[in-house]
Amino acid sequence: MKESARYVKIVEWSDEDQCFVGSCPGLLYGGCHGNDEQAVFAELCEIVDETIALYRKDGKPLPPATSGRDYANKMLNVA
Repeated sequence: MKESARYVKIVEWSDEDQCFVGSCPGLLYGGCHGNDEQAVFAELCEIVDETIALYRKDGKPLPPATSGRDYANKMLNVA
């Protein structure tokens, strides 16, 4: 398993921006955006891999993993 799999990656449509926005809460601020949902997800995965590599290069510990916390069902309960 890749280390990046430990982090939740979210791609969602933004009415305000009129495009898909990708983010990885808990690991990085910001993210990426574009008109193609799959392309945004692919770019987000690259950004997550690069962010993890930078943490390693700088000798910094990675933030706690965000996967496995069942965010989808928690969000359903809020809706």
